[in-house]
Amino acid sequence: MSQIELDELHTELARKQVLDDYGTPMTTSKVDVRDATASDSTVAPQTRKQAVHARVQFAALCWCLFLAGWNDGTLGPLLPRIREVYHVGFAVVSLLFVLACVGFVFGALINVPLSDKLGFGKVIVLGSLCQIVAYTLQAPALPFPVFVIAYAINGVGIALQDAQANGFVASLKDNAEAKMGFLHAAYGAGALASPLVATQFSQLRHWSFHFLVSLGIAISNTIVLSAVFRFKNQDECLTEIGQPVGEQGAEGESKFRQIITHKTVQLLAFFILVYVGVEVTIGGWIVTYIIDVREGGPSSGYISAGFFGGLMLGRVILLWVNQKIGERRVLFLYALLAIGLEFVVWFVPSLIGNAVAVSLVGVLLGPM
Repeated sequence: MSQIELDELHTELARKQVLDDYGTPMTTSKVDVRDATASDSTVAPQTRKQAVHARVQFAALCWCLFLAGWNDGTLGPLLPRIREVYHVGFAVVSLLFVLACVGFVFGALINVPLSDKLGFGKVIVLGSLCQIVAYTLQAPALPFPVFVIAYAINGVGIALQDAQANGFVASLKDNAEAKMGFLHAAYGAGALASPLVATQFSQLRHWSFHFLVSLGIAISNTIVLSAVFRFKNQDECLTEIGQPVGEQGAEGESKFRQIITHKTVQLLAFFILVYVGVEVTIGGWIVTYIIDVREGGPSSGYISAGFFGGLMLGRVILLWVNQKIGERRVLFLYALLAIGLEFVVWFVPSLIGNAVAVSLVGVLLGPM
């Protein structure tokens, strides 16, 4: 389309916009009145009470994502001990990752219909209850099949909470991008803290009591989510903080079909599948690799903390690089550098060098 045709199209669109409801041209005064009315109806100052409540809501969601990070950072340091206690090999113990993934995918698929039927407040609490059930089954170190099923239940719970928390923050009108960054930094903080605790429990007789700590966090998460959002739907929660609610789109099966048939959603879903798979694989298996291949000691679990710490740090310190180079091009740069560092881990027989390389991989994966 030529520039002249574009100019004509813009002129036609502008002309159509300055029409009243009956298709007749509006006078300047009518335009001004309508603009003023729209401005008055959409812009409402947030009261101090509403601002405080908004911060409380956001803090509750950050605590929710902290628990998700805590969960993902737990398995790496405990994996060698799990293999030892249950007398299983790599193939069998990998079912923990497989069932967690299956549970997460199932939770993601049922999130939309559950949200339409139950609403935001009930679904996010339901997800937290799933984690309570999972940690209750894991803490006494029940037989391995039960232990694996608990990871599937946990996956469902994390998927529901993750979807609801991200959707809520994305709907905010005030600094949604910055808040989304802090939300995922909370995930990184949980993933950083968990290996520090799990490494200690991995050396104890009652290693599975680490999940009692996880259970305590999950119970507090359920209490906080219930008290803050009080089982209300998202529109009601947004109204409480003085944010106008937008128009409702399609519901139920129609909404779900629109989501999964959108090409952009499919591409992003594939990217996230690969990205999260790489992230969880490195964080989950690096401790086993360091112990078996590099002959690391009992403190090798701290390397997992270094990886997740790098993940959290990268999401903060590399934001300016993303803006400088460009969001799309920088992904290829980070991916190439991360692959290069992985080769360092594979071929450089140095425990310290591997630990540093893994941490740097975390830094590069963080802002992706």
